Amino acid sequence: MSTGVGQAERAPMRSGAVYALLLGLGALDAAGYSLIAPALPGLAAQTGASATALGMLVATFPLGMVVGFALGGAVIQRSSPARLLLVGLSLIAAGSLGFVFGTDMAVFAVSRLVTGLGSGCLWLGITFATLAAWPGQEYLCMSRVYAAYSAGGLLGPLLGTIHGVRGPFAAYLTLVLLAIVPVLTLRLPATVGAFAPDRGALRSTGFRASAVAIAFAVLSLGTLEGVLPLHFGTKLGQTQIGVLYAATSVVVAVAGAVAARWQPRAVLLVSTVLVAIGFSFAGASTAVLAWIAALAIAGVGIGLANTGATGLLLGAVPAQRIVTAMVLWSQIGILGYLAAPAIGGPVADAFGYGAVAAVVALTAMGVAAMLARRKQS
Repeated sequence: MSTGVGQAERAPMRSGAVYALLLGLGALDAAGYSLIAPALPGLAAQTGASATALGMLVATFPLGMVVGFALGGAVIQRSSPARLLLVGLSLIAAGSLGFVFGTDMAVFAVSRLVTGLGSGCLWLGITFATLAAWPGQEYLCMSRVYAAYSAGGLLGPLLGTIHGVRGPFAAYLTLVLLAIVPVLTLRLPATVGAFAPDRGALRSTGFRASAVAIAFAVLSLGTLEGVLPLHFGTKLGQTQIGVLYAATSVVVAVAGAVAARWQPRAVLLVSTVLVAIGFSFAGASTAVLAWIAALAIAGVGIGLANTGATGLLLGAVPAQRIVTAMVLWSQIGILGYLAAPAIGGPVADAFGYGAVAAVVALTAMGVAAMLARRKQS
C-alpha cells in the first residue's frame, strides 16, 4: 500500500501522536507571526528601508493570511486536511526562502505575503484536521489548538535572536521542512466532500455573535502587541518587554486551554470583564508592577475570549457546513488584528494610552451587551 497522504487517510487514526503533531504545527505557525519583529533592525540596516516601509512589510503577512483563508476554504472542499497542511507548509517554506536568499525589500515583501498565504492555509488545515479526527470534541480540542498557538508565540522571538536576517529564517525554514515529513504520513478519517460551504450559516445570530467575539479577542491581542509596547517602553528595555510578553503568552495559553471546561457564553462574559480591567490598569498606570498585574489579568481575558468565540462558532454552525463560516470568521479575526494599531496608534498619539485602554474597555462592554441581548432573545 502506498504511504501517500491520500492512501493514508483511508485508515483513520485518532492518536495522541496525531494530536501532538497538530498542536506542534500550530506552535510552528504562530512562530512565523512573531519571527519578523526581532529581524526588523537588521532589515533596516541591510536595505535602508524607512519605518513606514518596514510597517508595510509587516502588514503583508496578515494580508496574505486573509487570502490564504479563502484559498484554504476552496482546497478543503475538494481535497483533505492533510493535503491542505502540505499546501500551507510548502508556501511557508517558499516564503522563508525569500528571506534566506533575498537582498531587497521587493523580494522580502513578496516572500512575507507568500508566508502569510501559507499560514492561512495551515491554520485551516489544522482546524479541519481537528474537526475531522475528533467529532463531538471540537470545542475542547480547538481550545488546546489555541493554547498551542499562544505557546508558539514564544518560539518566534527566540529564533529571532539568531544574528542577521538570514539566520532566523533559515532556522525557521529548517523546522518547516522537518514538519513536512510527519505530515506526509499523517492518517486521518477520509474527509473529501465531508466539509461543505453554507452561506446561510452567515445569517445566523450565533455566527454573528461569534464573529463579534473573535474580532474583540484579536483586537485586544493586537492592541496589546502593537500599541502598548510603546507605553511600556517608557520604563522597560527591549529585553524586559520581551520577557513580559513571553510571560503573558503563557497566561493566554493556559487560560485558553482551561476555558473549554465552561460554556462559551459564560467564558466570553468573564473575558470581557477581565480584558476591560486589565487594559484599563495597563493604560492608566505608569508603574511596572501594575503593568505586570494588568497584563496577567488581560492575558487571562484574551485566552478566554479566543476559546469562547470558537465555542460560539462551533455551536452555531454544524462542522459539516462550516467552511464558509470558518473562512469568514478567520478573516474577521485577522482584520481585527490589523485594525488594532490602525485605531490604537492615533488614539494614543492624540489622547494617551489611557484612551487606548478605554477603547478596548468600551469594546468589551459592547460584546457583553450583545451576549446579554442574545440570552434574552
